[in-house]
Amino acid sequence: MMRHILTYLTGVIFGTGIVLSGMSNPSKVLNFFDFAGIWDPSLAFVMGAAVVVAFIGYRFVLRRPKPVFEARFDIPASRTIDMRLIAGSAVFGVGWGVAGFCPGGAIPAVSTLNPSVLIFVASLIAGMLLARSIMRIGAARQSRAA
Repeated sequence: MMRHILTYLTGVIFGTGIVLSGMSNPSKVLNFFDFAGIWDPSLAFVMGAAVVVAFIGYRFVLRRPKPVFEARFDIPASRTIDMRLIAGSAVFGVGWGVAGFCPGGAIPAVSTLNPSVLIFVASLIAGMLLARSIMRIGAARQSRAA
């Protein structure tokens, strides 16, 4: 029960930060990418602050022998830069630049019931399901070929 409460509170804090920083406002995000027009560099400061906070937080958290509610830390072991990582990063970046939303900014904005937010989140979910299906098909083909 406490795990769910802390997960919820973490989400509320994250969502509040996203909204207060303006990252749930697509026009602010799109202005960040508009170097030739109305460039708004404020999101660079938001991202920079997030990196600093995460860097410091990880230093404290990873000193613990294990997480409070898990048996071990779930940290990716692979440092391989492969086609899946590059393609996923590219799709994320293009989607963010075109729509003005990233998943972290769109989820708190769902409560506005803005049609563009709802379309983005529906597309996000559809894309995740499509990617999962493609990965399953690829895994099935590999197992048959082996």
